[in-house]
Amino acid sequence: MTTPFYVSPQQAMADRAEYARKGIARGRSVVVLQYTDGIVFVAENPSRALHKVSEIYDRIAFAAVGKYNEFENLRIGGVRYADLRGYTYDREDVTARGLANVYAQTLGTIFSSAAEKPYEVELIVAEVGEGPEDDQIYRLPHDGSIVDEHGSVAVGGNADQISSYLDQRHRDGMTLAEALKLAVDSLSRDNNGGERSLTAEQLEVAVLDRTRRPQKRKFKRVLGRQLSQLMEPGEGGPDSAAPEASSEASEAEEPTSDSED
Repeated sequence: MTTPFYVSPQQAMADRAEYARKGIARGRSVVVLQYTDGIVFVAENPSRALHKVSEIYDRIAFAAVGKYNEFENLRIGGVRYADLRGYTYDREDVTARGLANVYAQTLGTIFSSAAEKPYEVELIVAEVGEGPEDDQIYRLPHDGSIVDEHGSVAVGGNADQISSYLDQRHRDGMTLAEALKLAVDSLSRDNNGGERSLTAEQLEVAVLDRTRRPQKRKFKRVLGRQLSQLMEPGEGGPDSAAPEASSEASEAEEPTSDSED
């Protein structure tokens, strides 16, 4: 009679964590930075259909790396949670903290379940406040833990190296152009310390802008000419920093095809 192979619970969880981390590391990185007027999201993503950064609610946005179908399911669930809570109670009751808790419970349940593989995703949920001190940024790793971030954060790819680069150079009071340049510079560095060139066509950029959008919805994608101008050396005046392009109206606008990672 064959003796069943025994794996300790600690080893099983360590193996699941390693599996998830390897999947996440294969994805292209996303960085999120605070700037004086809000929060900017920058992802290395040449696709114009498969978004890594999306609007969730009025002042809340979502960024993710890893398996597209997995984080897209989480994004849709977050939109439904926010819409239901805002309709049932009040729009002010929909917060990044509440959404992060919901995601943490979902990811934690999946990670600890032996019946299914862990999600190969890492999320960022951010909310822009009335002032920089009111901004909220939460990072959610694959195991459902919540990390309260300040200033800047990176996920996916060589996130540790990028985070170290950002920590040394990010400062309060940066303009959008300055924050964008820092984000692009951090994404341009490879694992060996070298640098490569990233163009506007290779990037997905969006902002939660507290000052330039008087309506409740603060999310804007930065596309085309506006993005190219912001990336040009010497740019970054008030006019060039105004993000252009459409906001997202609902989850129906987002694609449902497979991941580019």
